[in-house]
Parts: sequence; C-alpha cells; structure tokens
Amino acid sequence: MLDASKAPTYRSGEHSVPAASAGAAPETRGTALEFLRGLATEVSKGSVDLPCFPNVVIRIRNALADPATTQEKTVTIVGAEPRLAARLLQTANSAAFNPAGKPLTDLRSAITRLGHQLVQSAAMAYAVQVIRNAESLRSIAQPLLQLWSECVSVAAVSQAVASRTKINPDEAFLTGLLHGIGRLYIMVRSVAYTGQLGNDRSLLDFVADWHASIGKTVLENWGFSEQMCAAVGDQNDYERRWKHDSELTDVLIASIVLAAALKDPAPRTVDMEGISAFQNLRLTEQDCHATLARARQHLGSLHDALGC
Repeated sequence: MLDASKAPTYRSGEHSVPAASAGAAPETRGTALEFLRGLATEVSKGSVDLPCFPNVVIRIRNALADPATTQEKTVTIVGAEPRLAARLLQTANSAAFNPAGKPLTDLRSAITRLGHQLVQSAAMAYAVQVIRNAESLRSIAQPLLQLWSECVSVAAVSQAVASRTKINPDEAFLTGLLHGIGRLYIMVRSVAYTGQLGNDRSLLDFVADWHASIGKTVLENWGFSEQMCAAVGDQNDYERRWKHDSELTDVLIASIVLAAALKDPAPRTVDMEGISAFQNLRLTEQDCHATLARARQHLGSLHDALGC
C-alpha cells in the first residue's frame, strides 16, 4: 500500500530527490501537496472514491477474477447496463478486434471473442466515457480525452512489445490502458478543490510525482493482479534492476517511452539512454521502430473501438 506520510521521490543520477514543485508559491504548493496526501491516505485505507465511475465495471472485474463465475453470469452483469453492452459489442465488432469482419450480435459471442482482459478494457473505455460525459466533470472533459488517448496509445504499444516476449499481449494491453488511472483519479477528485488549488502548475507538477503510486493502490483496491499493480506503480522507475525474464513492468516502461515517440513526426528517434527496460527486453533501436510501426497500424481502429 502507498505510504501517505512520505512524499514520493524521483531518480536523478545516483540519488533519490524529494519530489517538489520549486516554481510554485509555497502556499499553493502546500495546498496541492495536502490534497494529494489526503487522496493517498484514502486509497491506502481501502477507500476508492471516484465520482461518476460506474460500479458495474468493478462488478465485471470481480466476476472475471472469480474462477467460479460462469459465462452466463458475466453476460447477465454486462447486459444489465445497456450502454456497456453496446460498447462491448461495438468493441468486439471493431476492425481492431474483428479483422475477419465477421459481425456479432449477441453478448455471449462478443465476450468469447474478446476474452477476459479485453472485456475489462472495453469496460474501462465505457467508464471513461461516462466520466467524460458527466455534467459535474465537464471542466475536465478535454484533459480526460487527452489522457485516454494517451492510454490507448500506450496500450497499443504494450501489446506490440509484449508479443515479442512471454507476457500475455492482452494483459499488457490492459496494463497500458490502466497506466494512467492515477492521473485520472487525481483529475476527477481535484474538480471539487478547484478554488483552493487554483490554476497554478503546482498540482500538475505533483501529479507527475504521485500518480503512479496512487494508481497502483487504486488497482490493488479493485483487485487487479499483483503484476499489473506493480507495473503501474513502477512505471517511472527507469533505472530498475532486472528481476525476471521480460517482466510486465519492463513492457510498460518501454511502451510509455515508445508511445511518446509516436507523437513525433517521422523519422522518429527513441531515447533509450538510461532506461534499463529496453535492455531487459533486449529491444534494439531497430526493434523499437518495428514495434512502433506495428502499433501505429492499429491505432486508428483502436481509438474508434475504445472511444477517443
């Protein structure tokens, strides 16, 4: 669990440096830090309060994590929310997940085609859409759309990178999609504190330092796998030591860097210097460009399938 009593640190050469927002006014910086510590305390105690987040997404997660859950029960849970059912069918019939072009019209077949990890991915896409459309969160609708677009890009690259390893590509896809859940959580909760936090960059600066730890704890509370939670929590640890062959964390770290390179016009350069994940995965510069090309081919259809 996240230790809310200590501010996260980032790596700088050989030293750990306390996270700070040096350019912000002390009172604003203090307010932002107090706000984030409050969130960290909540999630560390098992309280995940995400306004407008549909509970059906967690029910699906819990059902799919239970080996005793039948497909009939999963269909019943999804079918109880018509908009989610429509999103699931749209995803299963999209070019990204239906390359053969064979249309499906029933939930059972859609769930079978997608599999557990991609069903959860489609459910998260539905949840983000609900949050973006909420009247009370209209002020952050555009930033949420930008965040979701980034998450889809990281998911696409994660799937491509994982296909070169022993990691399940669908698990890597879901991890990439969820890697920004900490930022989403902070953004949604910050709406109620707009007056206190103001428009200073201090909160944005602190988000960069805190979101991974908060995201990890949110996913732990929601019951996601230990490997996925660890990957989200360690996504900024560029100097992490190799532990096991092609860990999910390495896949996510490399994919975040590669997805950022996708924003640049060709010819793209990938800065792998000092990022051990590329060495752990044995990814050469040529491998990176091939992976980016593969991910880029699917991005358009993925954005259509996942609503961004």
